[in-house]
Amino acid sequence: MRERATVTLSTVLVDDEELARDELKFLLQDFPEVEVIATGSNGLEAIDLVTRLEPHLLFLDVQMPGLDGVGVVRKLREKGLDLPHIVFSTAYDQYAVEAFRLEASDYLLKPIDKARLAETIARVAKAVQAEADRDEAALDSFRGVSNPPRRSKLLVRHGQRNVIVDASELIYATINDGVITVVAQGVEGLSSYKTLEELQENLDPEIFWRAHRSYIVNVNRIREVVPWFKSSYQLRMDDRKGTEIPVSRVQTRRLREMLKL
Repeated sequence: MRERATVTLSTVLVDDEELARDELKFLLQDFPEVEVIATGSNGLEAIDLVTRLEPHLLFLDVQMPGLDGVGVVRKLREKGLDLPHIVFSTAYDQYAVEAFRLEASDYLLKPIDKARLAETIARVAKAVQAEADRDEAALDSFRGVSNPPRRSKLLVRHGQRNVIVDASELIYATINDGVITVVAQGVEGLSSYKTLEELQENLDPEIFWRAHRSYIVNVNRIREVVPWFKSSYQLRMDDRKGTEIPVSRVQTRRLREMLKL
């Protein structure tokens, strides 16, 4: 069995107050799993840094002149980018509901408590490690390493009906605003799973791949690999709509290895 590497969280800090950035960077020095790779002072810099560096973790101030933290997340989604784990930091608590609606990993009030920060980092590190393990399991399946079978049936809520489908008929699943939509052969509806991580853990890793933070795809139902901008790809799926699903830049390397692109 391959030895599992300890996760390192590439991290970007964005805050319009230099003192706040310096204080957070100082606190993060006591967490060896965190590597601060860049800092920024406004929303536009945040978008540029996430686009270029693809960090695992983004600490983002809510209130900034021009484009605020919430606006940054919305802009990143509009660009179709693979979002990092986002932790909002602010001196005000009235933005918490909106932050979690945007699927933020956490919401920290300034001044940031170190114990609270430790909880946040541990949670993000666990999530990133789980993502890495699933990616490696998917690669192993293409390399011929066997994996145990997973759940063979899935429940799909379609209107007032609860439809049971074979897991192998799942074409792709996606999450938006905390709701998982599954598209299977002959039916499209909602899943009872709360997170894509939970859904993926119950699927066969030889077949289902996390191509993007917001998508799980059935590799047997990929119709076409479409070149996209900046040497990335989209997957055209074998559903009625021919849905195109982005491949995150982190997963592009794995796609090339799997399909020998």
